[in-house]
This record gives sequence, C-alpha cells and structure tokens, in this order.
Amino acid sequence: GDEAGKAHRSNMFSQLKWGVLSLVLVPALLATTLDARQRSQNLTMASVNESQWQAQGKPSASLLVKLQILLDRANASPGVIDGNQGENTRKAIVAFREMKGLESTEQADEQVWRMLTESDSEAALVTYKITDKDIAGPFPKKIPEDFRKKAAMERLGYTRPDELLAEKFHMSQDLLRKLNPGASFDEAGQEIVVANVEHESLTHKIARIEVDADKQRVKAYDKDNNIVAIYPATVGSEDRRSPKGEFRVTDIAENPVYHYDPALHLRGVHVEEKLDIPPGPNNPVGAVWISLSAEGYGIHGTPDPDKISKAASHGCIRLTNWDALELARHLSKGTPVMIQESDKTGELLA
Repeated sequence: GDEAGKAHRSNMFSQLKWGVLSLVLVPALLATTLDARQRSQNLTMASVNESQWQAQGKPSASLLVKLQILLDRANASPGVIDGNQGENTRKAIVAFREMKGLESTEQADEQVWRMLTESDSEAALVTYKITDKDIAGPFPKKIPEDFRKKAAMERLGYTRPDELLAEKFHMSQDLLRKLNPGASFDEAGQEIVVANVEHESLTHKIARIEVDADKQRVKAYDKDNNIVAIYPATVGSEDRRSPKGEFRVTDIAENPVYHYDPALHLRGVHVEEKLDIPPGPNNPVGAVWISLSAEGYGIHGTPDPDKISKAASHGCIRLTNWDALELARHLSKGTPVMIQESDKTGELLA
C-alpha cells in the first residue's frame, strides 16, 4: 500500500510539474509567435526600400507601400498611399498597364514590377525634417459638419500637423504614424520617414482630359494623344449625376471659396440660404477648383482623400487634393474635357 501511495504521489507530482511548466511555456511560445508576427508586419524605411518582388503569397505591407509609391511616381495614381491592396491600388495597376500597352488586369506581376523598378531607382521612403512652416498652423481643433459653422470660420485648414504632413506626402495618417512610432509631428527639425513623392512628375502639358465615370477615374492626354496621367476619382452619384458630353476648362482657382447654393439640394445639407465657405484643404472642394463650361460643375479636390472612388459626389469630379493640384497646374483655360456616358452621368440640368 505504501509503495502504491508513493507511486501515485510521484505521478501526481510529475503531472503537476509538467502542468506548471506548460503554464510557463505556452505563454512564452505565444509571445514568441506574436513577436515574430509583429516583426514581420513592422514597417520600416529599410523593409520598404529593400522590398523585392514576391511571386507567390499575399504581398507584404512593405512591398505594397513601395508599389504604391512607384505607381504614384509613374503617374498612375493610387490615391492615398496606405500599404493596402485596395480598390485604388488595383485601379492604379490597371492604369499603369494601360499606359504601357500591357494586358488589362488588376494584378501586378513580375513584368510590372520590373518596369517600375528599372525606370525608377530612387528610394521609396526618405527622411524629412519638419519645418517651421509645417507646424505654423493655425490648426482648428475640428472641422464642423454644419455648413453654417463652416462659413463662420476664417479658414478650413488642417486640424493637426500630421494631417498636413500625410497629405503633403500622399500618405494616410495611419501609415505616417506606423512609419514614425513615437513621433509627435509638432516639432520643427524633427526627422521623420515619408513617401518620396515630392518631385515634378508631369513633363508634358495636358492637351485634353477624359472622365471615365464607369471606372471612376480621370485620364490626361498630351498633344500627341499619349496618356500622361491617370487619377482615381469620384464621379457623380445616382441622385446627382455628372453632366455627360464634351466641355472645356473655363477657370482654375487654387484655395477656392466654396459658394454654396441651396438650389443644389445637396444630400445631408439642410441650409436654406446661400453661403460662402472659406478656403483651405478641408473646404468641401478641397485645395483647387477646375471650373467647366457645364455651369456649376468642375473637377476639384476633397477634404477626405481616403474616400475617393468610395463615396458619391454631388455631381462634380472629385480627386485627392494632390492629384487635383497636379492636374490643375498642367492645364490651361480652354482644355477640352470629355465626360463619358454612364449611370453616374446624365443630361445637364438647367
């Protein structure tokens, strides 16, 4: 009996010992697995700049950031650079393939990657020193939704330095923060990592514009009918369609005042009087207005760059602020603009 009791107690002790060890080891193994996963997902300047083509598997965030920056510099705009394989990135791949005469698909392949990297050897990410101008403001605490409150403001500027810096480098604020963990963004002289997109990318004057309402994009051509840039866009909506047909650029205004007319009956705007809404990147038409010969309609920027192609417009053609500014600076009055027919376009309203 004593021997049996000893054996039982020994067995219990052994099970208890391994139970305690497993309690220690399992969290340690989980922590190691999570650490490895987090390291694999970490975005750094080196991980992005050194990214190489992946033939198989889901592309890493580092590779996608590099791909988006290369497409941006090739004038096939992905909209906001965010490290995601979203709709606008897929549209940018289609645009680049079209510009290069390749088969039209949404997939980047080794040929696309090689064409992008062989023609552009600059680093995708670079360091940038925040300037006094970047943090000068003023930065309003919040941009109100109500149009009357908007009209009462002096300027509809950025609400924080990181919003300004993200837009300056065509990035999402989330990506800017991921690349710069712990950065405050409000100190002049502070060095941060940003997308290397500040350069003069268009070398040709734009001779004509084509608005593709079905594919929700704007195509710019030179005088020889070559496509020089393609931008993702929000074109009209089912309740307020963009006009269809051929029009011309009649005026170009950077930092425009937005003249709200209640006769427009904009969805979600419950204002009965005319209002002048001050300029700024968070103005309803963003940083620039390209007026068209279709009265009251134009091509313009937006206060919400991440919503391009995803949210309906009030009948106009909406681009990110940086794409709209690039387009505007290579246009002149009289440039023809063709808006193709689709379910997002219709007869011009009186």
